[in-house]
Amino acid sequence: MRVFVTGGSGFVGGNLVRLLVEEGYQVRALVRSSSPITRLKDLPVEWVKGDLTDPDLASKMQGCQAVFHVAAHYSLWQADQDILYRSNVQGTANVLASARKAGVERTVYTSSVAAIGVLGGGRSADETYQSPVEKLVGAYKKSKFLAEQQAWLAARDGQDVVIVSPSSPIGPGDVKPTPTGDIILRFLRRQMPFYLPTGLNFIDVRDVARGHLLALERGKSAERYILGHQNLSLKALLDLLADITGQKAPERSLPAWLPLSVAWMDEYVLARLGKTPEIPVDGVRMAGQFMYYDASKAVRELGLPQTPLLVALRDAVAWFVEQGYVRGTYL
Repeated sequence: MRVFVTGGSGFVGGNLVRLLVEEGYQVRALVRSSSPITRLKDLPVEWVKGDLTDPDLASKMQGCQAVFHVAAHYSLWQADQDILYRSNVQGTANVLASARKAGVERTVYTSSVAAIGVLGGGRSADETYQSPVEKLVGAYKKSKFLAEQQAWLAARDGQDVVIVSPSSPIGPGDVKPTPTGDIILRFLRRQMPFYLPTGLNFIDVRDVARGHLLALERGKSAERYILGHQNLSLKALLDLLADITGQKAPERSLPAWLPLSVAWMDEYVLARLGKTPEIPVDGVRMAGQFMYYDASKAVRELGLPQTPLLVALRDAVAWFVEQGYVRGTYL
């Protein structure tokens, strides 16, 4: 089977492309001219230049039986609202319309638990829960919600679309890095004297890639599957990193008002004076929530693997060291 992948140079997309090649799929991947593909150059992949909003995207999908729409723009800056909408919402609508036009049999759309929202009270949300869009924190989460609505609409119109919603992936290949990868890097660089009292659902990125393939093979159209594994507080994650590396984990937490005040000054005051902001307000607001999820549906119906997080963290640390992101011997 020939498959078309958007976002193939990213963290999840890169691991998915590698898995697809290993499983014998013929891969055609859309990549922007500015996207690095160095770590994937050894793979027999047909790379095509383009953008999610290209009007001729259907022609680039011709001959493919399936599409994995993994690409998305990620930003927590308020100033990026327009590009988030254009890339995530309009881009998704164009990918889905192009897949239909090209005669693609099935599309797997990569949403996010960000689009589902937070249940609150430290409880785990599953696929049946949906936060009202006005309660989603920040433009990024709202854009992913609106993008997912495009997938639901396409499915209701008869298009074969399966939705997968990854939580926070960990593992090798986090080039950018992602927010979770940034936590690991800051810990390794000893830049985390304090922590925020928050929590996330984490999963090995290779399990996320496998979950995409399982969704193609076993998923039901017009269904949503959370690709997650373990709910952990940030403090518990840092303690695991301490066990792996031998470095001391931070013991003191910060009250939420302190980083929020710093972020507000950074993004709304100093940025207007020409300083490049470093702490997004929406990022701090998100950290005030315990973002816990239940992935049992994907485990039960798709066979989603649940690799121990210790394995994912060890491999992430090793990869960052091997690639020169940090110096030292940790394993």
